[in-house]
Parts: sequence; structure tokens; C-alpha cells
Amino acid sequence: MRINPSLCIKCRGEYNLCGLAYCPVLSELRARQVISRVKGLSEVDGSSPPSVFVGRMGYPRVRVYPATPPVHGDTRYLEEPSTWLCMDLNEFISSRLSMVRGSMEFRVDDARNPPRSLHEVQVMALSSGPVDSELILSKPLRGNPLLTEQSPPFGPSAPLKELRISTLPPPPRIVDKVHGDTDLRASEAVVMLYEHGIDVNHIARLLSIGALGVGRRRRLVPTRWSITAVDKQVSDVLVRRIRGYPLIDEVRVYVREFRNNLFLGILVPHTWLYEWGEAWWPGSTWNLWGGDVGLELDGEGYRGRDEYPEIGGCYYAARIAVAEALNAMRRQAAVILWREVYPGFNLPVGVWFVRENVRAMFKGPYMRFDTVDEALRYAGKFLRLPIERWVSRSFVLRRLRVGGLT
Repeated sequence: MRINPSLCIKCRGEYNLCGLAYCPVLSELRARQVISRVKGLSEVDGSSPPSVFVGRMGYPRVRVYPATPPVHGDTRYLEEPSTWLCMDLNEFISSRLSMVRGSMEFRVDDARNPPRSLHEVQVMALSSGPVDSELILSKPLRGNPLLTEQSPPFGPSAPLKELRISTLPPPPRIVDKVHGDTDLRASEAVVMLYEHGIDVNHIARLLSIGALGVGRRRRLVPTRWSITAVDKQVSDVLVRRIRGYPLIDEVRVYVREFRNNLFLGILVPHTWLYEWGEAWWPGSTWNLWGGDVGLELDGEGYRGRDEYPEIGGCYYAARIAVAEALNAMRRQAAVILWREVYPGFNLPVGVWFVRENVRAMFKGPYMRFDTVDEALRYAGKFLRLPIERWVSRSFVLRRLRVGGLT
């Protein structure tokens, strides 16, 4: 996206004149400052939130990356998605890029009987708070941060010679319990942890590092897979409960506008149906060079779905958020969730962004309507894509046989 330089002189990072969700000048400067502090280092000493990333390239041999910023103190916010929405996007990016990674290679089934180096990473991942740790690297760090659609950003990495841990807070009692239960299936452990108040981000980390499941079946799980697996497994349980609740008694429309994104939710009195749709404008993250808005949508019926949605992990990140909301209401509904992503939102920050925004949306105000068509006409006032395009692709509206907008 080309920016008129005169806008930068007028704006100076204050007024968002370029239309981007962040200031590219400030963001680049902060990223350079962060990376310059660690670039070339062979040792990094700090407090890991804790944080671990497991790659997927080369599977069933994968790289495991324990991560830490080069600072000591309470760094838990670096692994708490619920706090990231309150952060300035420039601050979020620069703080996450401070997460230096050391890489080690293992077979995925090494989690069953982990060597000492992997065991230390597992112990760190179990912790309830920041772990004072030191990464001894076999090569100096280079400026190669990690940006993906599934996980939050990470800083540069280098091969890890040794991980030294000096202060290790004990794990939460329930985490210690499920980790030690080698007869408990991973899916059961995930749900048990969630129901005891462990955040899905923490659960995904435990699943990823091979700390859950039947002992002889434990394995390392790439982070992008573990995040989606936890969102899916937890929301599956919540949806089964939802199907036993009475129907919601009105049509509701929720709207949330946030950082060049529009999130819109419609709840309809009906047995469980669900859809997630995304419209990406030219100049947004996954449509940087397109000439038209790219629209993707996927959904499921009352009994769910068997195949993985083509739209990706955001499908389940949004699904868990709305399932939590309906469970809190003790109500059942057909659910329409649409997201529009506008020019200027052009950095992949992870599926947490969808999960936390949809959670926030359903905690906010809503408008009530007697019919779906009335709700759609109201929704059309906020959507930039013509409502007819959404309606023509909608899985739920097709099932409900409504949406004529007459």
C-alpha cells in the first residue's frame, strides 16, 4: 500500500491519516529497536511468560522454540490475548517481536519419553507464571521474526545449545493433575482444563508441547494445529450443551468495529446452525494485490461438520466465542458471524484477534428485531460489502430460507 509522504508529516503517528490500523513508521522503528537489541547475541536472559512455539515444517520431525524477552519481571501479558485488544497495535507488535526464540529439533513422539532438553521446555510450559530463563544459542541471532495467521508474532530465532531455568513458579493444581494423569485422553484433558478456568491459549501450549494425553500416545503438536484443536474441542462440548437449551426468543444483531475490521453477529431463534464469513478488501492482509473484495464463508448444520473448514482456524476461534456467549445465556440459536477486513489491516497477528473480538462483541450491546429480514436491513447499514452478496453466500440464511430483504 503506497502512502503519500505528506500524510506522515502531518500525522506523525497521531491521527491515522493513512488509514492503516497501525503506524508503519513507528512500528518499523520499534521493531528495529527491539531486534537491534538482540541481533547478534548468543545468550538471552529474561523472564519467559512462559512461551513456546512448535513448528510444522519437516513433520514428524519438528522444531521446538522456547521463547523469552530479554527482560525480567512480570511478562505474563506477552501471552495473554485478553489484554492485547487494549494495547496499541504498534506496542503489541514490538512487544511480541521481543520474544526471542531458541530452536531444537525433535521427533513428535519424543514427547512420550522426553530427553532432558525437551523435558525442560515442557516444565517451563506448565508453569503458572513467568520463568526466569536463559537461552544459550549455538549461533548469533538474526533478524527473522515470525508472522503467521494462526499464532501471534514472535521475534528472531537461532539454534539452541542449552536452556537454563533459574526460577520456576509451580503449575496450577489442575494443570499438574492432568499432566500427571497418563490415562486421561488429550481431548478430555483439554475440556477439564477449560472448565477449571485455564485459558485456551495456555491449554494450546500444553497440547503443543506434548504435556497432555495418554502417556504412550503423547506427541508434539505444531502450534498452529494445537490452537485450532483446542478451539474446536472446547466449542464442540459447548455446542452439545447449547443443543439442549431453549431457543432464544428474539432476533439479535451485534456489531463491533475495531482497527479496520467490522465484526457482525446475528442470532436467530432456531436450532443450532453456524457460519463464519470473511470479506477481505484489496490492501488488507490476505488480499494485498487483489482488485476486488475476496469473500469466503463456511458453515455447519445442527450436528456440526466432519471435514476441516477451508476458511481456516478463524472458523473455530469465532465458534468458541459465540458458543461461550450462548452458554452464558443458556439459549440456543442459529448463528451468523461475518467479518469485513478493510485496507490498512495488513499484518497477520493470529486467530486470537478473531476470538477476542467476537468475545468482546457478544459482551456488548445489541439490537432486537422481530424478523431476520429486519435484522439484515439494519446490518446492511454497517456493512460495506452490499448485503446482497453476503446473503447470496450465507449458509444459515439458505437453511432458514429467508433473506429476501423485501
